[in-house]
Amino acid sequence: MQKTELSRDAVIIRTSVIGILANVLLSAFKATVGLLAHSIAMTLDAVNNLSDAISSIVTIAGTKLAGRMPDKKHPLGHGRIEYLGTMVVAAIVLYAGITALVESIKKIVQPQPANHTWVTLAVLAAAIAVKLVLGTYYKRVGKAVNSGSLIASGTDALYDAILSGSVLVSTLIYLWTGVSLEAYVGVLISAFILKAGFGMMRETVNELLGRRVDPEFLEEIRQVICEEPAVHGAYDLILHSYGPERYIGSVHVEVDDTMTADEIDLMERRIADRVYQQKGVLLAGIGIYSHNTTDDAVGALREAVTRIVLRHEGVLQIHGFYADVEKKTIGFDVILDYSLPDRHAVFAQIQKDVQAAYPDYTIHMTMDIDF
Repeated sequence: MQKTELSRDAVIIRTSVIGILANVLLSAFKATVGLLAHSIAMTLDAVNNLSDAISSIVTIAGTKLAGRMPDKKHPLGHGRIEYLGTMVVAAIVLYAGITALVESIKKIVQPQPANHTWVTLAVLAAAIAVKLVLGTYYKRVGKAVNSGSLIASGTDALYDAILSGSVLVSTLIYLWTGVSLEAYVGVLISAFILKAGFGMMRETVNELLGRRVDPEFLEEIRQVICEEPAVHGAYDLILHSYGPERYIGSVHVEVDDTMTADEIDLMERRIADRVYQQKGVLLAGIGIYSHNTTDDAVGALREAVTRIVLRHEGVLQIHGFYADVEKKTIGFDVILDYSLPDRHAVFAQIQKDVQAAYPDYTIHMTMDIDF
């Protein structure tokens, strides 16, 4: 696992260095031509490229810090620093967008004649080509190594290609008609930059808050767990992210009530090892649900209660069923759809219906979370 992380870090850093070099060169060319031509749109485009270079530097710093070994204060590593790095990148992009908007509005209020040449067009055409290649490269590598910072930088680079294209069009219009749209194109560029910045910030905040894990990935882990012959089902699978591709989780598995402690212990070790080897997820805890196999009355009770529960709208799952006929208790978990107008009312109705069907029993119900 350590070798994989080191390889991932090396790929992110190498890709970011390429981006820094490309953006610094583009920024220098655009700034020089923009200042000589008195082109506010091209000058702002140069500033945008410079902010991209700074973003890549932040990505490298975040990756290096996130790759630090666990220590006493941070026993689960420093992987979440990558999210903070992406947030800094988003802040830089937002700052660039606000600055560009202010300067563009100033040029609308106090216009300054542009002095475009065909050299301007050549620089813009080259910039568009470079940004298209760089953006595609960033996104491809970012998806391959699951780097939010690289994917965000790739998206930003493709936006830059579109924005440089708008500057190119405005330059052609000026050369052909003498009508200057520079300041207005600057406002358009600002809007795109701000949109990209807000989008990056929103994605990062979602990660820090605890975004829902990809359902397909969760299902793949459940399938790996259920490959164990003794397991009847896997429930309550919870994954905590400590950085990209760094998950620690827990799960409940349902097994026969006749299994011994030794058998359960060996089974849990096999499951944890298999999940880690195949999915890179560390299962820190595996809880047990007991599936009754020795009392036919409990089996019939389970089926009857399941039918009562599932006939209610919005019920996604019932699991963890356990009944004690002698003590007259029934317990189970219910997962309700978040789209229900009032989940608590549905939950209360389910409990009321089960209690009505079995008035002599004490009903212990839990509204479980739909992970």
